[in-house]
Amino acid sequence: MYTLARILLLLPLFVASSAQALRAEGIEFFHGTWEEALALAQTEDKLIFVDAYTTWCGPCKRMAATVFTQSEVGNFFNEHFVCMKIDMEKEPGLNFQKKYPVRAYPTLYFIDGEGKAVHKGQGALPVKKLLDLGEKVLRKVDKSADYAKAYEAGDRDPQLVLSYVKALIRAGKPSGMVANEYLNAQKDLNTDFNLRFLLAATVEADTRIFDKLLAHREGAVAVSSAAEVDEVIRKACQKTVGKAIEYDSPELVDEAKDKMNRHLPTEAGAFAYRADMDYARSSKDAGRYLKACRGYVKKVVKSNAAELHTVAQDLHRSFGSESAALNQAEKYAKQAAENGGLAEYYATYASILLDNEKKSEALAMAQKSLDLAKGDPRQEAVANQLIRKIERAG
Repeated sequence: MYTLARILLLLPLFVASSAQALRAEGIEFFHGTWEEALALAQTEDKLIFVDAYTTWCGPCKRMAATVFTQSEVGNFFNEHFVCMKIDMEKEPGLNFQKKYPVRAYPTLYFIDGEGKAVHKGQGALPVKKLLDLGEKVLRKVDKSADYAKAYEAGDRDPQLVLSYVKALIRAGKPSGMVANEYLNAQKDLNTDFNLRFLLAATVEADTRIFDKLLAHREGAVAVSSAAEVDEVIRKACQKTVGKAIEYDSPELVDEAKDKMNRHLPTEAGAFAYRADMDYARSSKDAGRYLKACRGYVKKVVKSNAAELHTVAQDLHRSFGSESAALNQAEKYAKQAAENGGLAEYYATYASILLDNEKKSEALAMAQKSLDLAKGDPRQEAVANQLIRKIERAG
């Protein structure tokens, strides 16, 4: 455990780290010592996410270049974890391995503020699987039952209620009833604590809590930052789109798009395209998806290779049996491969070409993927397997 004096000594470093995280497009990795990371994790009630890597590891480089840099990964990991990259062939990595064994690269550790390993995974993960892993780990450390016991016994200490709401949200459990009960009992929502409570409790855009936050936006910015308030708005609107998909409610998609347009207008266009794509994918509406996808690439993605690759993969997986969608996926995959030059991009391009009955072109692109994958055993295996599949195809 850390004394109050120790935490106060480290506080300027913590604040600087938090501010940097808000500005980051992807994961903002903490650059302090391991002891400072443990103290920060305790202070912010977070786990530490450790990317245990080496400089020569191909999958490590790929994750660093194409996964950790993604905004959705940064938004999630910066909010929920203290993130560190540690080179396992240098200090402090050599010392780190004495307590936390590393046998493959990358190894992904999740460690609590007391130094206890909560989860350990091995191997590079794509964006969605890394986000799924992060959510799984958060559910694994659910502390809401501890707060629920005190709350149900009548304890309404504001800090306890706030901690309870945060724990419910981290665990993916409904928090609105507890948050609303507290907020409805307050005569003044403009106190620093209540404004921070609003920021913490705002989960979805289609709620009274969201509307209350926006009614007190100026005060919320004053106790945090414009970037933090914008991020809360952004995530709440995204959550409402997820709810629209879960309950098959296009009206909620429209509400989320409308609230983004009113409260984050500079991002509303890109958000609307993504929301339409997500909803169309869930409802298996190829026409709507393709229309939104084309607008998204033209207006937002442009020549970004990583994003083009993701769009091509989504099109292929979701609507690969539709000729128009497959042709569009082929076009985006080609642009991603030529712009990005990564083995996995060429593998995706080859796979789409094969499904589009272009066997000779598919084989050439799979061979290029294999050439680029040298030194990366996993990607080499993917390319070789793809080549065999193409050669067996009629």
